[in-house]
Amino acid sequence: MQASRPLILISNDDSIAAPGLLALVDCCPAEADVVVVAPAEPHSGQSSALSVNKPLRINSLPDYRQARLFTVSGTPVDCIKLALNAIVPRRPDLVLAGINHGSNSGCNVIYSGTMGAVLEGCNVGITSCGFSLLHHSMKADFSLSAPLVNAVIARLLEQPLPDGVCLNVNIPARIVPEGVRVCRAARGHWTEEYRKYLDPSGAPFYWLTGQFVNLEPDAEDTDEYWLARGYMSAVPVTVDQTAAGSVSDLAPRFDI
Repeated sequence: MQASRPLILISNDDSIAAPGLLALVDCCPAEADVVVVAPAEPHSGQSSALSVNKPLRINSLPDYRQARLFTVSGTPVDCIKLALNAIVPRRPDLVLAGINHGSNSGCNVIYSGTMGAVLEGCNVGITSCGFSLLHHSMKADFSLSAPLVNAVIARLLEQPLPDGVCLNVNIPARIVPEGVRVCRAARGHWTEEYRKYLDPSGAPFYWLTGQFVNLEPDAEDTDEYWLARGYMSAVPVTVDQTAAGSVSDLAPRFDI
């Protein structure tokens, strides 16, 4: 790898076996060096979880096109942390995650292992972006959005994001997207989140399910609005979760 070439670090939460991971590699420019460090097993919905009381192991795999491939026996955040400490030859110019099989729009950003990897890259000052396709199938077609994903990556390499800001990009499924719209995450929540079943002995168990309820379906500045109209949504996300506007209001109440 040449220091004069941009270096892109890629991870995901669906594991090294997920087709969306290599689809993202395919969208990277040929003039970039690419290192993939992905979980050996799926870690969807684990947000910014990391391994505390277990050893992590790195496994090197055969190269894919211009990319070097590694697996880590941990979470997406483990992958980014360990990559920066023990795998990549220099500080990456860009951290990417995805392409996730399934939506990370709205409030899903707080659960997403994909965005956990992105936030970890952002937290150490690297321009970072996550990509998610609104299609859970491992047979999903990523080629329809490839030109726009490539264009987003090119823009990120040309001009880094502001410090402390990363991007959560979601992609409509089964169509060629109309374009990209920068917007905010729709306010919403999940309902009917668990379904009850009985095992063969009659004991109950529960399985995660449910549906997302958009609390502002008519708002024209949200990711859900633009995704429903065939556009890719790009939501700026911050690492600092401080509600800065509430500090002055709450200070007198808790000045004990």
